[in-house]
Amino acid sequence: MKKALVVGVLLLATAPLAAFASCESIKADIAQKIVNNGVPESGFKLEIVPNDQANLAGGQVVGHCGQDTQKIVYTRLNNGDDSGDAAQTGTSQDTQAPQ
Repeated sequence: MKKALVVGVLLLATAPLAAFASCESIKADIAQKIVNNGVPESGFKLEIVPNDQANLAGGQVVGHCGQDTQKIVYTRLNNGDDSGDAAQTGTSQDTQAPQ
């Protein structure tokens, strides 16, 4: 009986670590897909942020993790430099064609 209690406590204690590890693995998978599409690793940044801060991160939400408590936010960087302002994210449909 005591073994079952100890195992249960250990599982509950390690659950947050497992959720964070899964966020890191999902972030790595997304980064690999972006690199495979021709974007250099220095050309973007991925951040794991709480859901309520996703709009403040200044990028595009590209995934979620941690039992949907966190978002993964993509930000394209200017000149591959993390210190500068982030480039505008969006799609080609967001730009207006010359008339």
